[in-house]
Amino acid sequence: MKRISFFTFILYFFLVGVGKGKVELKSDIIKGDINNGVELFKKNCTACHSMDLEKKMIGPALHGVTEKRSRKWLQQWIKDNKSLRESGDKEALEIYKEYENIEMNSFPQLSEKQIDDILYFIKNPDLIKKKENETHEVNHNEIADSEKEEKKFLVKLIIFCFCILSLILIWILYRIQILVRLINEGETKASAFSKKNFIINFLYKRILGNNKKNGIYFLVLQVFFCYWDYMRLGVIMKIDVNKGYKPEQPIYFSHKIHSEINKIDCQYCHSSAKYGKVSGIPSINVCMNCHITINEYNGDYLEKGKSREEYNQEIQKIYQAVGWDTKTRKYSKKTNPIKWIRIHNMPDFVYFDHSQHIITGEKTIKNKKVNLVCNACHGEVQKMDTVEMFNNFTMEWCISCHRNVEIDNNNQYYKKYFPNEKKDKITVDMVGGAECAKCHY
Repeated sequence: MKRISFFTFILYFFLVGVGKGKVELKSDIIKGDINNGVELFKKNCTACHSMDLEKKMIGPALHGVTEKRSRKWLQQWIKDNKSLRESGDKEALEIYKEYENIEMNSFPQLSEKQIDDILYFIKNPDLIKKKENETHEVNHNEIADSEKEEKKFLVKLIIFCFCILSLILIWILYRIQILVRLINEGETKASAFSKKNFIINFLYKRILGNNKKNGIYFLVLQVFFCYWDYMRLGVIMKIDVNKGYKPEQPIYFSHKIHSEINKIDCQYCHSSAKYGKVSGIPSINVCMNCHITINEYNGDYLEKGKSREEYNQEIQKIYQAVGWDTKTRKYSKKTNPIKWIRIHNMPDFVYFDHSQHIITGEKTIKNKKVNLVCNACHGEVQKMDTVEMFNNFTMEWCISCHRNVEIDNNNQYYKKYFPNEKKDKITVDMVGGAECAKCHY
């Protein structure tokens, strides 16, 4: 029996091989899909464990755990660590005591293959880093090439504009030369252009001195002054109309990364929009719900001109504002409130209620052909890196919307308001949406 056991050991030794000073049994070999493992790790593990596997967070750093523990043990621990502890497993009990009896979440929904995928990622993080570096290099080269093309285009544009300005200047100089010659030559006292009173003589000659063409010149002047008044009125009407306004905020925040890529609902951050007058600016505690564990940006998307280091610096600003110490993982009493710059701000004489528009916004979505009620007024914010004022938000803009958007015919209030109404289309302005007192009181 001893010879058979020794022979079996030798057979394992040569067929399976030696790994780092110990025999790796077939049952301990971890194989899986590393890409799927990364996705599963992000969804299930990043709440407690660092994505780079080397930093200790709520849970331990996982780098090298596949070498310390067997595959079978890790499968049991991840699947149901409570049962493993109750079975009297010494390693499970030691880990439980080390982390002050804080119980790790169990993941019974994960299959054996899915756990293998996660473990394969933990075992081979360098493969992912290598792919990321290759991707970053490609993106960096693409950005560099595009910047070079932009610089070339700008140089060409500047040269073209300079040429046009030069031609205009030459033409102006030519016309001035002709004018000077006419002034110097002179014709008669009545028709000559005087250097001293050029404008008076020009008006006299062209308007008062020629009876046949008086009406035409007078009409031209009237059109000119009317156009001038129209232009002045246009400037006045655009005062405090700030479409396109996008100030630089104290902490850079990309709605594209948070809303479009990570699918965070608008109302998760702007929770008062549906039931309050204003949408509200989320408190820093809302940010910390996620960033208490996400201390570095590891996404694939990079805004043009931005780097991961810049994103990470903005995350550190969040910690500084809330007084979070990343080393001790505790809050201090030193806080620094963030002075956000407001973009959308209705004047004091205008009443606007977010809840009214969002709750009854189903018709708005159909009319404006957008996916979200928010997009009807604010544009596709989920695709913006830097949020800007998408519309002009003038009274004309609001009223035109009220004249085109239909009311919800299934609303009990409107059924009572229009009990015998047979009109196919009832718009908001027909129920008071264009009355002054609705918004100004």
